[in-house]
Amino acid sequence: MLNTPTPHISAAPGDFGKTVLMPGDPLRSKFIAENFLENPVLVNNVRGVHGYTGTYRGVRVSVMASGMGMPAIGIYSHELYNGYGVENIIRVGSAGAIQDHINLYDIVLGQGACTDSNFAAQFHLPGTFAPIADFDLLTEAVKACKAHGATYHVGNLNSSDVFYGDHMGVPEGLDSVYGLKKMGVMALEMEAAALYMNAARYGKRALAICTISDHVLKGVETTSEERQNSFTTMMQVALDVAVAMEKK
Repeated sequence: MLNTPTPHISAAPGDFGKTVLMPGDPLRSKFIAENFLENPVLVNNVRGVHGYTGTYRGVRVSVMASGMGMPAIGIYSHELYNGYGVENIIRVGSAGAIQDHINLYDIVLGQGACTDSNFAAQFHLPGTFAPIADFDLLTEAVKACKAHGATYHVGNLNSSDVFYGDHMGVPEGLDSVYGLKKMGVMALEMEAAALYMNAARYGKRALAICTISDHVLKGVETTSEERQNSFTTMMQVALDVAVAMEKK
């Protein structure tokens, strides 16, 4: 019998704050906790997925990694929403730009997240479900971006199940990317759509805030160390949102 609410998180009931920041990388979770939170406490480390709770500007905030891909964030967001009473999950990750006017280190706020995933099939819905962010989280993120003087863009992300694939290395493989670009999609990532669907299903809130780590069509990118440690504006924006949402 489990002595914790869920099988993949070892925290006790009440260990998480109302808002959880979710980077993909466990080391980014550790970085946020150690550099931004006051008195951070490690509340989860199952499978090396660091989860911490501390305070930021007097507000209790948590940060826990999601791992990579929609199945992973699907599991962790489900457990946080349903097992620990978390109300808001803010993905803080990286994304690959596909629009010419979006550059390295810009912030993209995922108003929506289209996807090639079959994640929505579990909900037995007719037609095609459109995963969208919570409006209050999005509004507060725009305010925070402006306050920090960040270059930001609001719009659609594409959450893909595939990072590597047969399309790589062949000219026709970019056809799908150009198609997404034509439809105004800002950037590619791998988690937001599943997070948004779980939030919708369980009456919770979610938002993906991503820093551009590479440009798919221009062929420029940041290093893994830069992605882990240098996306500080995005982290500050997400924490400001957590503070703003405390009373909502």
